[in-house]
Amino acid sequence: MKICMYGSGNKKTPKKYTDVGYKLGLAIAEKGHSLVFGGGNDGMMGAVASGVFDNGGEILAIFPDWIMEFDDEFKNCSQLIKTSSMDERKKLFLEKSDVFVICPGGFGTLDELFEVLTLKYLHRHSKKIIIFNIDNFYDDLISILDEMHDDGLIREGALDIFDVADSIDDIFQLIY
Repeated sequence: MKICMYGSGNKKTPKKYTDVGYKLGLAIAEKGHSLVFGGGNDGMMGAVASGVFDNGGEILAIFPDWIMEFDDEFKNCSQLIKTSSMDERKKLFLEKSDVFVICPGGFGTLDELFEVLTLKYLHRHSKKIIIFNIDNFYDDLISILDEMHDDGLIREGALDIFDVADSIDDIFQLIY
C-alpha cells in the first residue's frame, strides 16, 4: 500500500512529534508499505521518511522544483517527481497514493488535508483519510469541524469521511 503522509517540513517541529513520526516511518516499512510524501528533510516529513529509509522501505517524493527555496530535500528517496506547481503536486499525491495520513503540520499540511477532504466530500475519490492526532495536536481542528457540522455548514455524515488515530497501531487498524 502507498501511504501518503502530510506533515510539517519545518526544522523547528517539536521532537515529541518527530520521534513518533520516525516510528511511523519504521512501521510503514516493516509492514511492507511505501511512503509518498513532499520530499522534505526536516520536521515530520524528514522524520517519517528517515524511519522508512532506515528500515529499507520505498519512498516516493513529489515536490515543485522551487520548493527547496524553503525546505531541504530528503536525499534518500527511491523515486522523485518534480512538478511545476503545488496543484500538480497535490494531484499526483492523490493519483499515486492509496491512503492519507495527516501528521502535525502547518499551512501546507492543512491545505493538503482540506484538499483531500473536499475531494472525498464531493465524491472525487474514496481513499481513506486518517488524521494522526499525536499528543492531541488536532483536537481543536476536530472540535471546529464538529461545530461546523452541528451548525449545518457541512452535510450530515460529512465527518464520516475521515478517521482520527491517536497511535500508530490505530492507524494500521484503520487502514486494514
